Amino acid sequence: MSQGRKPNHSGQGRQRNRRRYGGPRKANLIEQSKKELLEYNQRANDRLNYEKTGIQPVGLPDDPSGAKSFSFEWTCKPVKLSDEEKMAEFVVRRGEFGWVDDDRVDEIAAFAEPLSISSDQALSLRSALLQQKTVYGHSAMRNRGRQIHRDYKQGMSVVELSKKYDFPPMNIFRQILAEKGWSKSKIKEAVRAPSRFSERERKEFEAAEEADRVSNVDQSETHLRADVFETILADWFEEQGVRLRRQPELVKEQSAEIGRPKLTPDILFLDHVEINGQPVAWIDAKHFYGADVGFQRKKMQKQMMRYIGEWGSGAIVFRHGFSENLYMAGVTMLDASPLDLSDLLDRP
Repeated sequence: MSQGRKPNHSGQGRQRNRRRYGGPRKANLIEQSKKELLEYNQRANDRLNYEKTGIQPVGLPDDPSGAKSFSFEWTCKPVKLSDEEKMAEFVVRRGEFGWVDDDRVDEIAAFAEPLSISSDQALSLRSALLQQKTVYGHSAMRNRGRQIHRDYKQGMSVVELSKKYDFPPMNIFRQILAEKGWSKSKIKEAVRAPSRFSERERKEFEAAEEADRVSNVDQSETHLRADVFETILADWFEEQGVRLRRQPELVKEQSAEIGRPKLTPDILFLDHVEINGQPVAWIDAKHFYGADVGFQRKKMQKQMMRYIGEWGSGAIVFRHGFSENLYMAGVTMLDASPLDLSDLLDRP
């Protein structure tokens, strides 16, 4: 009989087998991307020197000779990765995809008290985790579509099905309609005009929307708050004397020239700007917490690399701060600490 090592059934053994939280460690990424960072920084520094590069990047003036130089020290307080991990385990519960009630907010605030992550950051982290859970679980939900539809026909509500199968209510609702033979276009039209539904479907739709902050149809307030944050950020730089172009200008210009917006960061600097020792040619404002969550990170990196390819290094300003482990070569991570957010806080 083999004298091999006995299986470890202790909690410590399970802990070792558990997948490590977060992405690759920041120190390793910095070391691996030194060459790329130098290239991206050089591109940002040279973007207004058309004679040297032979290129006039998108959105920049025909005559860049009046460009000034600005340098800012931007003090940030990143969230410890270990604290983000603790909160990630606490803030997401099986079958819960909706807005948290006041009691649950109080629980989260109490849990956050000894940590470097605030309750606002925790709620934004929850949104990122739920979004990732939704995207990565979509195929599994489709595979269980018949079973979900059968339960629905037997009288289970969409919200009950969401709790049973741990998928977002609105995605459950759409899947049920698909199982009934509805096309994607018909479903899309119907959720925008729910009066077309039967009585049960309309009630189920309304209940699903109420219980779902990830896949719900109405995201208008979220977009409005993001717009206000972008305006506050652009105003701050202009108050410091920095010349810039805002996203709406870039959208309008590119739509006229090529028929659609292609490269539209929230801010494109027309002057040389350095923040915390790094050149910043553009800034994107994110009205959320910069979590070390794979889906969110990959989505942002894809967007930022398009900007880096055109103008070189830039920055992201996160409304709710960011994880200490979040790193992308050529992207300076910033929080909103220098900004006056009173206009944003006054919104309902």
